[in-house]
Amino acid sequence: MLEGIHDWPLFIAAGLLLNITPGADMALIATRAASGGFRAGAAAALGVGAGCGVHIAAAALGVSALLAGSATAFTLLRWVGAAYLVWLGVAMLRARAPEAGTAASTRTAPDTTPWRRVFAQGFLTNALNPKVALFFLAFVPQFIAADAPHKALAFVALGAVFVVDATLVNLGLAWGVATLRQRLGHGAGTARLGRWVHRGVGALFVALGLKLALGEPGR
Repeated sequence: MLEGIHDWPLFIAAGLLLNITPGADMALIATRAASGGFRAGAAAALGVGAGCGVHIAAAALGVSALLAGSATAFTLLRWVGAAYLVWLGVAMLRARAPEAGTAASTRTAPDTTPWRRVFAQGFLTNALNPKVALFFLAFVPQFIAADAPHKALAFVALGAVFVVDATLVNLGLAWGVATLRQRLGHGAGTARLGRWVHRGVGALFVALGLKLALGEPGR
């Protein structure tokens, strides 16, 4: 499986740099960690990793190449992904905030969203983004030799390393945000900040969804 793969250190370093680039995945993980603690953030991070696994399997099987070559298939997936991001963003914007004058106004209410739902959100946010599929199709083959005997297996091996690195980075993000939330306490100021962050990320998802839907493929 590893035969034909070259420049492992460069691949790992480039992957880590790409993984710390802010985007929809990181925004979702940070928001869930801020509202539900480390376990909620970790569930989102693992969901994102599972979504990456779908892209890797699809690219290794040639599905991503088909999407890249078929304008209709790419556009369809792009619209589905955009619709999901807009839906998720609107749901965040419409989330009910604690009412003033109640105990909830002086203490941040924990997010009770089931972890399976948070995992699914992370999975769909990544899996429904066609640009991730094109990224794997463009990035990973750069580290596979032209004469590699098993290109698909080499692709899977590189993709698995990328997903592990990404998941570790995202888990670190979830831990950092959850730790910061604990240190800031649970006062009214923290509650207001959390609500505004939640709404800001919701607006970001709506904007990303619209950009994905209205932007030119590949941009």
